Amino acid sequence: MDRGGATCEDEPCPARAATRRAAAAAAVLAALAALPGAAEAQGIPGCPGPTIGSDAPPPATTPWTDPSLPPDRRAELLLGQMSLEEEVDLATGELCLIYGYYDAPIARLGIPALTMADGPAGIRITYQRVNGGRATQLPAPIALAASWDPALAAEQADLLASEAFATGHNVVLGPTLDLARTPLAGRNFEGFGEDPLLASALAVPFIRAIQSHPVLADAKHYAGYNQESARFTLDARIGTRALRELYLRPFQAAVRDAEVGTVMCGFNRVNGAFACEDPWLLSGVLKGELGFRGFVLSDWGAVHDTVAAALAGLDQEQAVPRYYGQALVDAVRAGSVPRSVVDDKARRILRAMFRFGLFDHPVEEAPLPEAEHGARAREIAEQGVVLLANRGLLPLDAGAIRSIAVIGADADDASAQGGGAARVTPTYEVSAVDGIAARAGPGVRVTWSPGTDPVTPAHLLPGPPPIPSSALSPPGSPGAPGLLARYWLDPGFEGDPDLVQVDRQIAASAGFFAYPSINASSVPALPASYALTRFSARWTGTLTAPATGDYGLALTSHGRAWLWLDGALVVDDSAEHALGVKSATVHLQAGVPHDLRVDYAADDPAIGVATDLGGDVKLGWTTPPGAVPPAMRDAAAAAAAADVAVVVVRDYETEGRDRPDLALPGDQDRLVAEVAKANPRTVVVLMTGQPVAMPWLGAVAAVVQAWYPGQEQGAVVARVLFGDVNPSGKLPVTFPRGVAGVPPGAAPERGGQTPVVPYSEGMLLGYRAYDALGVAPLFPFGHGLSYTTFRYAGLAVDDPVRRPGLAAGRPPSDRFGPARVSFTISNTGARAGAEVAQAYVGSCAPGTPPKALAGFAKVPLAPGESRRVTIEISPDALSWWSDARAWVTPGCLVPVWVGSSSRDARLGGFIRVPGSP
Repeated sequence: MDRGGATCEDEPCPARAATRRAAAAAAVLAALAALPGAAEAQGIPGCPGPTIGSDAPPPATTPWTDPSLPPDRRAELLLGQMSLEEEVDLATGELCLIYGYYDAPIARLGIPALTMADGPAGIRITYQRVNGGRATQLPAPIALAASWDPALAAEQADLLASEAFATGHNVVLGPTLDLARTPLAGRNFEGFGEDPLLASALAVPFIRAIQSHPVLADAKHYAGYNQESARFTLDARIGTRALRELYLRPFQAAVRDAEVGTVMCGFNRVNGAFACEDPWLLSGVLKGELGFRGFVLSDWGAVHDTVAAALAGLDQEQAVPRYYGQALVDAVRAGSVPRSVVDDKARRILRAMFRFGLFDHPVEEAPLPEAEHGARAREIAEQGVVLLANRGLLPLDAGAIRSIAVIGADADDASAQGGGAARVTPTYEVSAVDGIAARAGPGVRVTWSPGTDPVTPAHLLPGPPPIPSSALSPPGSPGAPGLLARYWLDPGFEGDPDLVQVDRQIAASAGFFAYPSINASSVPALPASYALTRFSARWTGTLTAPATGDYGLALTSHGRAWLWLDGALVVDDSAEHALGVKSATVHLQAGVPHDLRVDYAADDPAIGVATDLGGDVKLGWTTPPGAVPPAMRDAAAAAAAADVAVVVVRDYETEGRDRPDLALPGDQDRLVAEVAKANPRTVVVLMTGQPVAMPWLGAVAAVVQAWYPGQEQGAVVARVLFGDVNPSGKLPVTFPRGVAGVPPGAAPERGGQTPVVPYSEGMLLGYRAYDALGVAPLFPFGHGLSYTTFRYAGLAVDDPVRRPGLAAGRPPSDRFGPARVSFTISNTGARAGAEVAQAYVGSCAPGTPPKALAGFAKVPLAPGESRRVTIEISPDALSWWSDARAWVTPGCLVPVWVGSSSRDARLGGFIRVPGSP
């Protein structure tokens, strides 16, 4: 390899750069086109038509188009006219440049296309043809869960479905019903938290609201999909009881109570079998026991065998046909798959399409009411904000303060949202700086200081945080932040660079994370031509230490990398390609610039389309005590000069990668500590998708958990800080004190070709584990403060009543009526507010956690108002899954508690289950 022959050092060579970018893009498109089923356009211009198609003429009559007929009858009439090839086409999804995820229309029979959109937090439009690819960025589902408000879930889903329809989609790929098993899992923000009852209570109205439009909802990811590490191959070993009582409970509610149209099976294995090829999960439980009448579609690339998937009960392969399409036709003709199996797949898809109006109401693209939907998104987000801690500083009084220092690299940008399939291009944005300045008014001086660098996907890489840009300078520009970066679309640094720019830090993550449509950072990703391509890069400039001492320089790379300081090779990471960290200790003098050069070759043979892997590189450091970077010193000085400091921090969460730990990415924890040292009147606003450690908690005056609050995030934060909104959110997940405080068993398995993940915690999911093991969380499940106070009194319990004539083993709700707990809540403060009253029950069943959520009610109250509240407790909450594969409701006295969180019981009593002594 010629490591010194690069030219065009000072500026890009446009012709060569354009040629290489075109070649790299062509290589990626060629690899995609080579996949089975990526055919030339048929049907809708710009989109593939059916993978197989039919030469038969149109039928003489089309009785299935009569909307007065029942959906099942219409499906049977249409099914009788379909050839095997057309049924398989219906079961085979494809990629489409115009509509994104897509199941092609069958024009001969008038079957419309299934056009699908990611939708956990708004419609992710993968094309620019409609509304410039923009939609309303809604609060993340975890923020919606923090509202503990089923009616609000329906409101968000109604908005979501209306925008899906108006942007050309008739399937929303959501809600996500995976429970938050580990606080490190990359997609926890897409779900409704760690408790199956709370997730179920929100999922049912969410699904019903979506399907009140001619749009199908999709419950995902069935089942046991609880981490991103090794997500394509891992084997989740889950005990039957935990699977039934915890992880399948939200899907059971989605099917039985919401009649969801589609269910998506996940990438992972469950107890040895891939979820999309598991006959027990798909046909036995989902379609058999639960009575699911819709269709099962696969996650993208989650199928591994044609016959196994077809016989197990997978109805539709998405999104590039590899194992269905012609392969499924061949399997039927060879006798490996009965024709009746394919008939059932087509019948299920047609039945769902007829039932929810997809035939009778084709999608109609229309302008979005951007201002109206943005305001609705803000109102929903406000109800999910959780006040974690408040030492009397909040709410702020605009009339009593003259200056506010807003601090945080992402505080002037509204990019705080989850990445991957959940990422949305918003119709407009309100940053924290703009929101606070607008609300504070002209009488309050609002300043902004970044303090550190924005968060990017590279912050999910192992190793210490990246060296901040304020300690770096490009060649010939002392004092300017960052380094000169040169990129080659070649792993050997050959010829002229294809891209030359100044990078703030050495922190790049290509592969899946290089696609702009899934990058949820204010820092632009590398061009997509680098995503799945082997490339090389070189960074040059100077490093200036803020204090004299020993520094650890750590080079993280996937591929090979080298670090030079003042011409000496300090780190040589060229021995292997696997992602890892190599470091060296150097002694640096304060204020002295040192020449820095890093070379990186993303030359691992595994990089490419087939693996969805790309290059990763990061240069981080550890610093001696007292080494505060210049930008952080400036932020602390701004805080000291202000009446109040508001530090806005965020994390980066996405599919494809779990978090390495619970720390805030980069040096944001250090930033909070320095600001709090300068001004004790500091508020920390967490724009995170799940728990983070808070080593600075005792030094700040207030902590606000805002989650990913959507495109009006700045207005949401401002209205809570100034008391226009009294926070009423409650935590849908437990906040641990740190990684060491997470109960055993709940950690991602990161290694191996087929890593086995033993769910050794069994029934001890989330708060159940903290209670059973006596571990004190940082903040418990259900916690959330208010600007007012509430009093509970007068508990009364109505026991459940047995319903006669029904056999044992049936669902408990079929055999018993609900129990009811009633009590009085009083607002004892001076502000109107809402309290989420939570009911928890114990059990006399063996192996049951000390307590579990059994019901809740969100109660708005004026100052001094009291209200009698009744919470129904379903018999499901008093039952357990036995070794005999049946639901058992033991006759006993069950303890019940009512209070403000899982650790704050205000009232207690007992429920007498029929048959108890």
